[in-house]
Amino acid sequence: MRAVYHEKLSELNEQIATLCGVAGAAMKGATESLLQADVAAAEQVMTDQGRISASITDIETQAVSLLSLQQPVAGELRSIVATVQIAADVDRMGALAAHVAKIVRRRHPEHVLPDEVTGLFTDMGRVACELGASAQQALASGDAEKAARLQEDDDEMDDLHRQLFMVLMDHGGWTHGVRAAVDVALLSRFYERFADHAVEIGRRVVFQATGALPAEQEIGTY
Repeated sequence: MRAVYHEKLSELNEQIATLCGVAGAAMKGATESLLQADVAAAEQVMTDQGRISASITDIETQAVSLLSLQQPVAGELRSIVATVQIAADVDRMGALAAHVAKIVRRRHPEHVLPDEVTGLFTDMGRVACELGASAQQALASGDAEKAARLQEDDDEMDDLHRQLFMVLMDHGGWTHGVRAAVDVALLSRFYERFADHAVEIGRRVVFQATGALPAEQEIGTY
């Protein structure tokens, strides 16, 4: 009976790892839509987010069912609780990709990004996708060391975020008006939060593997 229980826990973990990959692909698509003003790609990202959310709801239902089937021991309970928390982070990652896509759709057929920040967003999109892929790999492998490295890898995103705000705060150099500044600031925030949720997934994988959380990374609800 416990073997079947563990098999179901493993299946849940595989499902959430797959969805983490889908969320990463959604951010890649959102970045492409942003850089190319591609409204069709933006619409696809929003469609994919609906599927991610539906799958997350199913995973959460399965997790609750596992809790009710038997009295889980400490390691099993830790795994189920972490899975539910990771599912919420994956859902937010997909939602943040959709937020990027929504700005693209709202501004279409205009390009959202002024030329001087296009390179920064190209790099932010790359880093976000790399972090999403690393989070997926950590989930699939259960490798606590790989998971812990996500927080270090997030430093590049933080640096890009700071660089972008230096551009926005250059009062003499920014000539694109308030609307463009608001869009750019929001978009930067979406990428930063996507990265932070990938880091939080890493922390949860460490918790699943060791029973202890590494140093906390602040995670907002945005």
